[in-house]
Amino acid sequence: MKGKKIFKTVGISLLILITAAVVWQFELVNYGLMQLKGQLRVVNEAVPLEEFLRDTTTTIDQRQKVQVILEAKAFAFEKLGINYSENYSTIFDQADKPSMYVVSACDPYMFRPRMWSFPIVGSFPYKGYFDREKAVEEARKIKEEEGLDASLRTAGGWSTLGWFKDPVLSNMLKRSEGDLASLIIHELTHGTLFVKDSVTFNENLASFIGDRGAVLFLEEKYGTDSPQVNAFVDSNKDEEAFKQYMLSSAQRLDALYNSMVDLSIDEKERLKKELIEEIKVGFDLVEFKSQRYVGYFNNFTPNNTFFMSLLRYNSQQDVLALTLEHQFDGDLLAYLEHLKAQHPSL
Repeated sequence: MKGKKIFKTVGISLLILITAAVVWQFELVNYGLMQLKGQLRVVNEAVPLEEFLRDTTTTIDQRQKVQVILEAKAFAFEKLGINYSENYSTIFDQADKPSMYVVSACDPYMFRPRMWSFPIVGSFPYKGYFDREKAVEEARKIKEEEGLDASLRTAGGWSTLGWFKDPVLSNMLKRSEGDLASLIIHELTHGTLFVKDSVTFNENLASFIGDRGAVLFLEEKYGTDSPQVNAFVDSNKDEEAFKQYMLSSAQRLDALYNSMVDLSIDEKERLKKELIEEIKVGFDLVEFKSQRYVGYFNNFTPNNTFFMSLLRYNSQQDVLALTLEHQFDGDLLAYLEHLKAQHPSL
């Protein structure tokens, strides 16, 4: 009888603690349940790639892109040190619509991102939504209530870090062969090494392994100096010119922000707008080989979240490249194995 009373008391105490935690973190719990619902929908509606390939409505180009994914995965597992997983063995039909929307925010006069904290996985400078209206509302609240720069973008892909079996998103199949391989290796890298509370390192590393790995994949498949390899490398040259200009522009903005600490908000805003307009004008003078970036800023003016995103994904590329060449003689497999041993991963 006494044991039953103890058990009952413990049970009531646990219920009270759980209830208190839910009330205290109601917004976080509600967000988690909403995301879980969206993620489960994607996972449950995804079909095996084999079934997708048997479908008579699947086009020749889609079949070829699926083959690229299968080959890129095998290459990543065998030659790059990516941990084996069943990710990207199914496909979710997006019906040509975005599947996830990402909200990010930043101090308007400093490159200090707004952070969201989550249990186990840590803090992130962005927040994902499967529901566009909720993402729009979140961005609006941040702008109006917190006075921060905020932005909303779509996600071309994401990794659940092993919590679910990540599917291929049908819109991925519209990418070029090299770009698709890079994206798949990028996301698989997240599932292999993801350091808690180190988003900038994680994203830079995944981008680095993705792009370098895609080149190696194409070289093995087609040959070192093949048209396919050269086409992918050339396409990345314009992207690299774009990134370098934007990273240098971010440095100019950062210098401005550090110099105007004691100024009024109105004066800060004026100086910020003037420099961003200079950056937009200067962008038209950058020499690109293709028409990819022509008129890039015709329809929008970047705010701090735009530059923070560039920094988050690209600010450490030179350091990673130097380390790869000087310490590992260009051996990407050895470099990733070293990093896996050095850093604890979620």
